[in-house]
Amino acid sequence: MASPRYDTGMQVRRTVLGDAHVDKAEAGKTAFDAPFQDMITEGAWGHVWSRPQLTLRERSMITIALLAALGHDEEVAMHVRATANTGASQADVCEALMHVAIYAGVPAANHAIKIVKQTFADMDAAQYKTTSEDG
Repeated sequence: MASPRYDTGMQVRRTVLGDAHVDKAEAGKTAFDAPFQDMITEGAWGHVWSRPQLTLRERSMITIALLAALGHDEEVAMHVRATANTGASQADVCEALMHVAIYAGVPAANHAIKIVKQTFADMDAAQYKTTSEDG
């Protein structure tokens, strides 16, 4: 039985990452990683991302900066894709990565910039494809 914090976390997780991403993660969940998935849904999304002190846009920028500083490439790309839902702009992400360069090092920021540029290009291409198919 899910806790209220889990339910809140799942709602925020879906808002930020999108239903398709969360549905895929949930479908791939096994007995082995279910406790981990539950913990991040309740802890990261239900405890941290749901707090009212920062907007989703601000949390998005902080998260991208932290992930870039730590070299978590796949997570950087995932959270860049989530900016479509959080309201963080490309300019916002650029500013976050400028902080990474100063506080975590130029190599970390340089590598993250490469990932972010490719992710935004992929997002733009997907948007263009969707727009072209609609019209």
